[in-house]
Amino acid sequence: MPVLWGRRSWVNNMNKAGGPVVRFGIIGTNFITQRLLSAAALCEDFALTTVYSRSLQKARDFAREWGAPLALDSLDALAQSSQVDAVYIASPNCCHADQAVVLLGGGKHVLCEKPVAIDSPQLQQMLKAAQQADRVLLEAMRSAHLPALDALRAAMQKIGPVRRAQISYCQYSSRYDKFKQGIIENAFDPTLGNGALMDIGVYCVHLMVMLFGMPRDICAKGWFLPRSIDAYGNAICCYDGMQVQLAYSKIHQSNSPGEIQGEQGTVFFTPTATPSSIWVEYNDGRREDIPLRQEPQDMVYELRRFIRLIQTGEPPNRWQAYSVQSMQILDEMRRQIGINFTTR
Repeated sequence: MPVLWGRRSWVNNMNKAGGPVVRFGIIGTNFITQRLLSAAALCEDFALTTVYSRSLQKARDFAREWGAPLALDSLDALAQSSQVDAVYIASPNCCHADQAVVLLGGGKHVLCEKPVAIDSPQLQQMLKAAQQADRVLLEAMRSAHLPALDALRAAMQKIGPVRRAQISYCQYSSRYDKFKQGIIENAFDPTLGNGALMDIGVYCVHLMVMLFGMPRDICAKGWFLPRSIDAYGNAICCYDGMQVQLAYSKIHQSNSPGEIQGEQGTVFFTPTATPSSIWVEYNDGRREDIPLRQEPQDMVYELRRFIRLIQTGEPPNRWQAYSVQSMQILDEMRRQIGINFTTR
């Protein structure tokens, strides 16, 4: 359910004196957009002005619910709107690149849900459009902006050389039961750029890249549902002196913590998408809990980063590099597994 005080928050932000408020439009009226808007209530420099949907009635209903003054069903109108500085994209994966290029061409900054694109050529097209427009393009990857990321890096220094890591994200999809009944929703439509790797495995890949960089070798396997998406998979990624094992799924559940194994101990963390608990178990039997203070509305961190990049003019190069490297790995994993975004 939306926060009832969100509407008053946008109005106050629009009317306040001080640093520039970033006026947002949103694409997508699903649960992830609701989560972002709940987190946005914690951002004093955020103001929601516009909701876009292909259905004007749906846009109007969502705008009314969340206190946005404008509703649109034209992407070009959104791109040219004088009431919008930035747009959050939470549409199906296959739509991200085309929508982002239009919006960047209209002078809008873009915060795009993960995966930012469905392949590297699309991402390069988006980055080129952002550079030409001198606008910020940022992938909405929560783990990239959480305090937990720096805490994980610091904890790794406590265990000596890292030799092996296990990063997994296995989450039983709430839509899988409908799939088994013959009801195919968007999450199980391969033509939309979905699947376990792109929807779930991307969190594992991105976290690996942020902690260890690019692997020198990848071996990936996956399994498909009949006439549908890849349902689960795994990969072994090799680095000099260490390897990382990735595991992900949309059809079974696991609550196993991630592990980073070093010569002098192991760092544990959970969950993969948004680490909120980190501890170290040393070879001598000691356990050290790593203190971590994070907002329950964890999407606030990516939103604050995005707004700060807009306000300060700081280049988003570091985070874009993570996205580029992650997409290159996803490309190779899809090639090996045989994922081509068509009905099998």
